[in-house]
Amino acid sequence: MEDVEIYLSRLSAADKLYAETAKKLGKKDITDRFTLAGAVAEIGAPASYKLYVSDEDIENSTIDEIKAVFTEAAEEEPDIKVEFICDEFLNLIDDKARITAESKPRTAVHRDGDLHPTVHIWMIKRRDMGVFVLLQKRAHEKDINPDCYDVSAAGHVTQGEEFRQTALKEVREELGLNIDRSQLEFIGLRRACYSKGSIKDNELAAVYICREKINIEDLTLQSSEVAEVCWAEIDELLSIMKYEDIPNCISLEELDMIKKAVF
Repeated sequence: MEDVEIYLSRLSAADKLYAETAKKLGKKDITDRFTLAGAVAEIGAPASYKLYVSDEDIENSTIDEIKAVFTEAAEEEPDIKVEFICDEFLNLIDDKARITAESKPRTAVHRDGDLHPTVHIWMIKRRDMGVFVLLQKRAHEKDINPDCYDVSAAGHVTQGEEFRQTALKEVREELGLNIDRSQLEFIGLRRACYSKGSIKDNELAAVYICREKINIEDLTLQSSEVAEVCWAEIDELLSIMKYEDIPNCISLEELDMIKKAVF
């Protein structure tokens, strides 16, 4: 018995939420809790439902209604299984590299390999001997590339947000830095794919650089995301990556993008 997955975004209006539920149940004309209850009863048992609810801290009475219908159905029929999962929802990217209105839970996006938007922010400084980039070492608890050196700050673009807004948020959360939109310099988009086990991470990353002066000692690192940070000169970093076994998920293409933007 396969799970029926229903995606309920707290940012969606009632008609869209009921339309999503109807589509996943293979039914028509579900417009309120009563027609939904009738559809669930018609499907009957056995049945297994997974309802993903987006993690925004806002009220949505329609989602409460939908959850109540499935809860009542499971209470009345032991062979109806219902699981509610709170997850971050991500908008998907279309074939023209545009963020769409369609969103899915992050868990499902990484499972299905859907193309989704992310941001990469490189803190840089220019010295006579070259260009230095701030590297973060990813926390041991990360599900993707733990304990690896990576871009200064990065993150997924949550549904309803845009690239630059997310970039500012990630710098603030991961490094404890408050910077202005004007301090972010967009240097291009890059497609990034990663696959391990059940994870198929298929990203379109907006890459930014920030030339503001920062001191590592002044940073407040987000321990769940970042273990430590350090400065590295780009050419020396490239040599180390080529000849030494350093755990990293650093993009050579992005380092080249930085050099082209700076020189």
